[in-house]
Amino acid sequence: MSDHPHTDEAAPNEAATAEALHDSEALFVLLDRWVARGWLRALDRAFAAFLAREVPDAPAPLLLAAALASHQLGRGHVCLDLERTLAEPDLALSLPPEGDSLDDPPPRPSELLGELALEDWQEALTHPLVIGHGPGNTPLVLDGTRLYLRRYWHHERSIQQHIAARLETPPPRDGADRRPDQAMDLDALSQALAALFPSSDTLDWQKAACALAARSPFAVITGGPGTGKTTTVVKLLALLQTLALGEGQRALRIRLAAPTGKAAARLNESIAGQVSGLDLNTLAPLLERVASEDETRRSPTRTRSLQDVNEQFEKGSNAVSSSAVAPLRTAIPTEVTTLHRLLGSRPDTRHFRHNARHPLPLDVLVVDEASMVDVEMMAALLDALPPRARLVLLGDKDQLASVEAGSVLGDLCARAEGGHYTPETADWLSQATGQALPAEMRDAEGAPLDQAIAMLRVSHRFDAESGIGRLAGAVNRDEPAKQKRTAIREVLGHGYADLSHLKLEADHDRHLERLVVSGNAAGFPDRGKSRGEGRMLRGRPLPPPVGYRHYLEVMRNLEVMKNAAPKAEGNGEIDRETLDDWARAVLAAHGQFQLLCALRRGPWGVEGLNERIRVALEKEGLIDSGDGRRLWYPGRPVLVTSNDYGLGLMNGDIGITLALPQPASPSGDARRGPALRVAFPAGDGSGQVKWVLPSRLQAVETVFAMTVHKSQGSEFTHTALLLPDAPNPILTRELVYTGITRARHWLTLVETGRGQLLDAVERRVMRVSGLGRSSAR
Repeated sequence: MSDHPHTDEAAPNEAATAEALHDSEALFVLLDRWVARGWLRALDRAFAAFLAREVPDAPAPLLLAAALASHQLGRGHVCLDLERTLAEPDLALSLPPEGDSLDDPPPRPSELLGELALEDWQEALTHPLVIGHGPGNTPLVLDGTRLYLRRYWHHERSIQQHIAARLETPPPRDGADRRPDQAMDLDALSQALAALFPSSDTLDWQKAACALAARSPFAVITGGPGTGKTTTVVKLLALLQTLALGEGQRALRIRLAAPTGKAAARLNESIAGQVSGLDLNTLAPLLERVASEDETRRSPTRTRSLQDVNEQFEKGSNAVSSSAVAPLRTAIPTEVTTLHRLLGSRPDTRHFRHNARHPLPLDVLVVDEASMVDVEMMAALLDALPPRARLVLLGDKDQLASVEAGSVLGDLCARAEGGHYTPETADWLSQATGQALPAEMRDAEGAPLDQAIAMLRVSHRFDAESGIGRLAGAVNRDEPAKQKRTAIREVLGHGYADLSHLKLEADHDRHLERLVVSGNAAGFPDRGKSRGEGRMLRGRPLPPPVGYRHYLEVMRNLEVMKNAAPKAEGNGEIDRETLDDWARAVLAAHGQFQLLCALRRGPWGVEGLNERIRVALEKEGLIDSGDGRRLWYPGRPVLVTSNDYGLGLMNGDIGITLALPQPASPSGDARRGPALRVAFPAGDGSGQVKWVLPSRLQAVETVFAMTVHKSQGSEFTHTALLLPDAPNPILTRELVYTGITRARHWLTLVETGRGQLLDAVERRVMRVSGLGRSSAR
């Protein structure tokens, strides 16, 4: 309740609010109240105060716009859209922040901006020392109705210019100094595509994506979970290397990267598996034929004619030697690094070792999980690319955007659903793939960017009987609210074998404890048994859904097994191989369940849920944290929250705290108790384990519960997605979709109170930037 209940104070308060648009002191009083409430960051208020000190005659509407523009960066927006802000003023602040009681609130932006006209606001934003309209050194840039901090205006312009330049550049003749009049060898491309992809009566979007990416120095391949993005990119790399090696050029220098260590490790593992299983012998005839063409030109008297090789090509790969494939296979990389490591991050600075003056030494760069790349990182990446290098962005356009400012992939793919391929592109694609584009995908007015984007549309992970796939599709569908709500209710009520819908009636509902401890298999039809039929997990039949009890019992059971428990050997050394095997088993078991939530604070946020789960596991005797007194204890899972290059750990890495047996001392006396170490996957796809002392981990947090944002780039056998019981701006369609698609085999959707699912899926993440507008040109 307000401390000033008398209505007599209403008029003075309203007057003070209105005065804030005309008087800087009144404005800063209001900004202070917003900061105290958590609606505005102290950083944003400080930026406005800095401008007021440096330019004393700056008008109050300008200082307000500066504070709001700064605030947008913290909310993921690249700029402040003045027109949109006046249309929906309260969206300009973080309303309400998590944990706000809403008692005695300060005036909202709508009360301040209600009478302000767009023209009047733009007129106030004309101070030459503060605001520019293009290149210069003013701290702010006004571009139409969008107000930027200069650095982010520069990032956005840089991205636009780099992409436009690449889209105007003809496809490179990989590995060679190509003349402007040289075109891609369409015949070689077509035959290589035919060798990599089986013939099909229906349009193969993976094949089309490879063709489009080979045609352009800049390409985007987007698609939902299970649509084969990794398979496509592996075949694309084989295709590009074949075209290069087949022309007698050196192998392309290809690098693979991802935004986080977790995403890099996952891509590393999947790429390695795809490359090892890829049948490259089908490309051997093409490699030999191109080599024969070259030799025929140099030596027309060769006894083995080009016609002979062509005939062998028509007969198939068994007719020719596969020796030409060996260099091709070794030329396809499997090592994946983080973007920070690729660019060479410098401690305590925003700059990287690689830039326009010191470009990356590569010919092709593939970036996975590109939806997580923010505008600043994308600008740095494009700046460091050699002008003739290819860039391929890979990701799901419908996932949550980056935590930092910008939604680059989403902006670039704004028109991907409709295709918008020009007749020229459609005809070329038909020649390259032997498949015709649907008429609705053609657009005579298609933009250059449209021609470089391919969307994979068929999920190979979620079939027609998958509730996970059906629910993700219903959530992500663009249709009227009533139809969307009906579709979601139908999916939830259908009884799909891989989908459970759990409703918690109150904060203390014990069903949550049963879920996180045991997995609540009873919540699935037939207790999950029917879903597991015919499906495999790491070479074994898929077991029913589990909770955290599973990995803790794996940890405990292996500790007591005499033939597997880590133990001191006669020389006092620990058996490292057995120790690593134990850690790998525990880490793999931990990945079979994860609770995801939307918020950080409150009873349904990370902080409240982590403590609640710790208590539940301790009551079951599965962990011993001394009733919360000990920070480190066996079984504690931790999430790395910032990159630590000294330890080789990346933001998003998950490790498990384990108790190592202590070897005997030289005197023969046993040391006191086990030593705690945190085991992390090595992160390079090698399957190795990295052991770290807890005292060396400075940026970690317990991760019984994880935010959906932090889960990006990860998958879990059984995922539980918990939605809070009250409306919150963070609950969006993108968040729900991302949480659902973290589930590989099992999904438990948890709703609290009256449920927020149906409301959340109608709310979109609308990140403000100018990049999306430019993409349609």
